[in-house]
Amino acid sequence: MTEPVRRAGVFALLCTLSLAVPLFGPEIAAALAAVVLLGAVAVTDGPIFDLLAYPDDYEDGRLYGLIAFVLAGVALGLLAVQSSMTSAIFVGTVFLIGYGNFGERLVRTRSDSDVVHAAGFCLIATVAAVVGQAATVAVTGGSIPSALPTILFLAASGALLAALLRDVLLLYDDPVVMLSVGLLLWLLAELDPALGAAEIAIALAITAALGYASYALETASIAGMLTGVLLGLLTIVLGGYGWFVVLISFFAIGGLSTKFRYDRKEDLGVAEDNNGARGTGNVLGNAAVGLVAVLGYAASEAAFLPIDAELFLFAFAGSVATAMSDTLSSEIGSVFEQPRLITTLEPVEPGTDGGVTWQGEIAGVVGAAIVAVISYALFAEVGVVGAAIIVTAGFVGMTVDSLLGATLEGPLLGNQGVNFLATLSGAIICALLGLSFAILG
Repeated sequence: MTEPVRRAGVFALLCTLSLAVPLFGPEIAAALAAVVLLGAVAVTDGPIFDLLAYPDDYEDGRLYGLIAFVLAGVALGLLAVQSSMTSAIFVGTVFLIGYGNFGERLVRTRSDSDVVHAAGFCLIATVAAVVGQAATVAVTGGSIPSALPTILFLAASGALLAALLRDVLLLYDDPVVMLSVGLLLWLLAELDPALGAAEIAIALAITAALGYASYALETASIAGMLTGVLLGLLTIVLGGYGWFVVLISFFAIGGLSTKFRYDRKEDLGVAEDNNGARGTGNVLGNAAVGLVAVLGYAASEAAFLPIDAELFLFAFAGSVATAMSDTLSSEIGSVFEQPRLITTLEPVEPGTDGGVTWQGEIAGVVGAAIVAVISYALFAEVGVVGAAIIVTAGFVGMTVDSLLGATLEGPLLGNQGVNFLATLSGAIICALLGLSFAILG
């Protein structure tokens, strides 16, 4: 067994001590945490230090990695005593990080593939989080069958977020990952999933399969794949399969459009980096507003927000229509005749921010229309007028993207910031027009 595997195994065993919170109460758990912290401070060399130390710990002769990990657990534990559900989330989160890391280390001894490492972490972390939450529910007298859908949803969501953060951050940033995952899961726990455990498992399998397909087709990096799977899972569970179909239409068609005449784009210098594979920043820049709309819809359905849930549906469709419209406009329009700057209509070099072509504008409208047709087919609330509103919102959002690119991109905004503001404008326009139609109708 290699040194990283042994270290990860010891950390996983230490994570098991988090069960002291539901078993014995916060006082005993705090005492155990204090003992571990004192031990981490006292041990400065020797075999135990070598077993627990990260490479950076040797410079100062202190187990800072272990100390930070325990303190992060204590911070989450302070919030875990509020109810049995918060205790379950706390234990599940700690199990997820500890055993997920241990599982990934074991997988690394068998494979050199990064995608296999990520898959191994997600699978083992999900199982560990389910076990930790279920054990806590059982200890606190709750019903595991009734809590199972929420347990599975939180476990899978937390594992995907943790894998994503570990891919983006440093390998030794587990304390930051633990806090981030715990806070997200406490938020999601307030939005009870409408699906059963079997349906959530099916949703997870579907999103994972589509996510891997995007990676295999080189339309997404590993981080982009993980982000897409997480967004897809949240969309299915909190919105429904109809919402997911709208979202996945953008990922599928937008990803394939990146490959459209890719050699020509490389010659012009306008091709996406990494052979067109989209990363986390690109995925979130285009889908973050849609995710917020899904969360808003779920919160409205759960009566946490005094806002008509239909408005969030239109905001979601408007944001996706904008993302689809802008992506097709740039990916298809960039290979045709010389673009013109949207603010002055002067000819500019291909790839210039704010440059547009008439072919790209048509492709953008078609992209928005695709989202509108899908929404019309899947949601009775949309209707013909609603579909027209979605197309309008997509076109407006695409135009905002070009205007921002010509004026603010570079000195003030990056590409992902422009994408975010454009999708936000499309969402707002769509929601406002949908509201106006509902009032007048």
